[in-house]
Amino acid sequence: MAQARGLGKRYMKAFFKGFFVAVPVTVTFLDRVACVARVEGVSMQPSLNPGGRQTSDVVLLNHWSIRNYDVQRGDIVSLV
Repeated sequence: MAQARGLGKRYMKAFFKGFFVAVPVTVTFLDRVACVARVEGVSMQPSLNPGGRQTSDVVLLNHWSIRNYDVQRGDIVSLV
């Protein structure tokens, strides 16, 4: 029983240690490099959601190229 308690304690310690490292890294990545967004509605048809589908498309928003002003004609830009 003491071994199980020690194993559980080590598992929880490793979990929280990984959690407190992974969360800031993930938040920084999503804020600075790229994130995933869902496009719904008819505003981007026919490029996205072609044919009037009721489903939504998923796109990758590249924050990195915006920081370097690497936007070209034909790129889709998302504003918040």
